[in-house]
Amino acid sequence: MQTFYLYIVLTRTNTALSRLIHVLKKDDYTHAALSLDSDLNHMYSFGRRNPYNPFIGRFRREDIHEGVYGFCENLPGAIIEVAITRQQYYKVKELMDHFIAHSDRYKYNYRGLWHSIWNKPLSSEDRFMCSEFVYYVLKESGVMDLQIPRNLVRPQNLLHAEGRIIYQGDLKAVKPRTTIDLYAHEVRRRRLKINAL
Repeated sequence: MQTFYLYIVLTRTNTALSRLIHVLKKDDYTHAALSLDSDLNHMYSFGRRNPYNPFIGRFRREDIHEGVYGFCENLPGAIIEVAITRQQYYKVKELMDHFIAHSDRYKYNYRGLWHSIWNKPLSSEDRFMCSEFVYYVLKESGVMDLQIPRNLVRPQNLLHAEGRIIYQGDLKAVKPRTTIDLYAHEVRRRRLKINAL
């Protein structure tokens, strides 16, 4: 029987919110993303729409060298490989495809974040935090159930997934940036700065 895998990517960026969560909750990781490929070429989560504006968040595709990750010289993180069944894999893919196709419908769950700080449950059909999104996909696919409200799931909790940590350390070292990547990053960075003005 063929084994399928998914990858939970946990990180801690140097943003003010990440530093605050790190201090308040003493968590090593403050952000979570999900990928179906080990190269992390198709990694998704909820985060800032524009890396320079922390107040507008949405569902997005992520890259270790782009967005908020791009501000980090070093990116502490962990990659957890989770073996899943064919049925679970296709359910995860179906859910991910739905989020991708309807990405304009989904926003960041700022109220849920505030409630989670005080350990109060608050979920919404179209609003998610990063770890809430990852947990939602895992739970709906039958991969993981922590028996807690989804907005109370922190990235740190996802270390309890039945998988193995295949990498822990500076995630920038996992995917070194090429010269072409550097040029494309600089062009995007300039565009984002101009659009933010």
